[in-house]
Amino acid sequence: MSILIAWILRAIPFGTIIMYGAMGEIMTEKSGNLNLGVPGIMYLGGFAGYGAAYFYERLAAHPNPFVCILLSLLCCLAAAMAGGLIFSFLTITLRANQNVTGLALTTFGMGVANFFGVFILNGSSYSAAPLANKAYAAKIPFLSEKFGTVSQLLFGYGFLVYGAVILAVVLHIILNHTRVGLQLRAVGENPATADASGISVTKYKYLATCLGAAISGIGGLYYVLDYNQGIWATTGQIEALGWLAVALVIFTTWKPLNTIWGAYLFGVLYWLYQFLPGILGITVSSYVTDLIQMVPYVVTIVVLIVVSQRRKKENQPPASLGLAYFREDR
Repeated sequence: MSILIAWILRAIPFGTIIMYGAMGEIMTEKSGNLNLGVPGIMYLGGFAGYGAAYFYERLAAHPNPFVCILLSLLCCLAAAMAGGLIFSFLTITLRANQNVTGLALTTFGMGVANFFGVFILNGSSYSAAPLANKAYAAKIPFLSEKFGTVSQLLFGYGFLVYGAVILAVVLHIILNHTRVGLQLRAVGENPATADASGISVTKYKYLATCLGAAISGIGGLYYVLDYNQGIWATTGQIEALGWLAVALVIFTTWKPLNTIWGAYLFGVLYWLYQFLPGILGITVSSYVTDLIQMVPYVVTIVVLIVVSQRRKKENQPPASLGLAYFREDR
C-alpha cells in the first residue's frame, strides 16, 4: 500500500505539469492554430518565473513569500505570452507555416532560457530558489495532516495543483457554455463563416494563442519552482514534458475536463517503470524499463486510432487546425 501511495503522490505533481501545457494548447488549437512550440513556451515561462524569484530572493533584504509568488507568476506569464505573440505574428499576420514556426519556437525558447540561465548558474551545474520552492510547495494547513493517508493524497500538494483542476473546469465552461467560447470554436471550425458573421478571426486567434501560451508557461513554472524543488538546471527535462503535453491534447480529444484524469493517468503510466517492480516484487532489466516508459505514447497512439475510426464530431480536432486563413479566399 505504501508503494501505491508513493506512486500516486509522484504521479499527480507530474501530471499537473503536462496538464497546464495541454490546457494551453487546447485553448490555442480551438482557434485553429497548431502551436508545436509548447516545449519552448514552457521553457520561457519556467525560466522567467525562476529568474524573477532567484534575483528577488538575493536582492531583497527581507524577501516575502507572497511577493516571490507574485513576481514569478507575472514574469512567467509575460514571457510565455511573448512566445505566443511571436507565434501569432508569424503565423496569423505573416501567414508562415504553423508546423515549422512551432518547432522553431521550441528551439528558440530552449535557447533563450539556457543562454540566460548560464549567467544564473555561473559555472555551477544548478542553482536554487529555496524561498520560492517553499512558497509554491506549501501544503494546505491543517487538512494536509488531519486525516492521515487520505490527507496526503488529497491535500499534500502546492496550490498550483488545485489551480490546474479549477482552470480545467473554467475552460470547459468558457468553451462550451459562453458566447465567447462559441465564437472561438466557430473560428477554429470555419474561419470564413465566422468572419462572414462578423466575428473578428484575427482577434480571436491572437487572444487564444497568447492566453494558451500563458497557461502552458505556468506548467514550466510549476516544474521548476515546485516539482523540481526550486532548482534550475540545463537537463532538457522541460522539453520532454512539453511533448507529453502535446500528446495529452490528442489523448483528451481536445476537451479541457479530460485533461484532469488524462494528465494523472499519464503521470501514473510514466512512473510505472519505477513502482511496478516493487508492487510485483520483481527485478526489471534496463531495456524493459525503457519499453515501459513508452507506455504513455503508445496509449496516445491507440486513442488516436480509435478516435479516427469512430469519427465522432465531438472527438475530432477543429476543422481548420493548422491552416492559415486568407480572407481574400473567402
